[in-house]
Amino acid sequence: MDTAPADRPELRADCGRCFALCCVALPFAASADFAIDKAAGTPCRNLRDDFRCGVHTELRPRGFSGCTVFDCFGAGQQVSQVTFGGQDWRSGDREHARRMFDVFPVMRGLHELLWYLTEALTLPDARPVHADLRRMREKTERLTLRTPDELRALDLDAHRQEVNVLLLRTSELVRAPVGRRKKDRRGADLIGARLKGADLRGASLRGACLIAADLTGADLRRADLTGADLRDANLTDADLSDAVFVTQPQINAARGTAGTRLPATVTCPGHWTT
Repeated sequence: MDTAPADRPELRADCGRCFALCCVALPFAASADFAIDKAAGTPCRNLRDDFRCGVHTELRPRGFSGCTVFDCFGAGQQVSQVTFGGQDWRSGDREHARRMFDVFPVMRGLHELLWYLTEALTLPDARPVHADLRRMREKTERLTLRTPDELRALDLDAHRQEVNVLLLRTSELVRAPVGRRKKDRRGADLIGARLKGADLRGASLRGACLIAADLTGADLRRADLTGADLRDANLTDADLSDAVFVTQPQINAARGTAGTRLPATVTCPGHWTT
């Protein structure tokens, strides 16, 4: 079995080795998640000269909860230290900075795919496709080593579709042992849904919108949560212990307690109640 994604440092954000790309390259709009508007390529007003956040310890009370749920899956340090060889976006002209900002979201997408592929390779039930998964992971890793211009031109959506074929097969294999008709909630609109105590074992919730859904005490074992929107979802006492393709940003965006059972790939957020 392969190493879990959480144990691979190249798939974990290392802000000390990044030039605050998420604070500059990405846009955000004033909302419940962000206190201000910010255009893509414009430094956040809270960014200091040393590439650190001036309000990092007070992001939530200051209205920047969106920052606390973002994760680049290690793309920031890859772009900063490998793709651009340690040259920050302030050290060149505007075109240099623009290239760096263009590459960052592409790299972030590739690293997210690497996270999913790496997790799939740790799942015993997915052994029938492990060889294909390993080849696809190697292909994705090679893409992360391309030049800035090659990365800017990369058709990320096409590559994502290739990866998703294998991830869907992995999902089917992992959910099959539930041994009953599995709920297909792919892409479902479940905003505010009352799912307290729901039996969602083996369900496909890929891309489901679960914003503010009540999942208190729900059983999500072996459920596929790829890309599910869990913002403000209540996971109190829910069992996600062997749910698959759960990422830290999803968990950070949800609400829960120490009683929430999480998969080993993620950790309990500091802002959850105990």
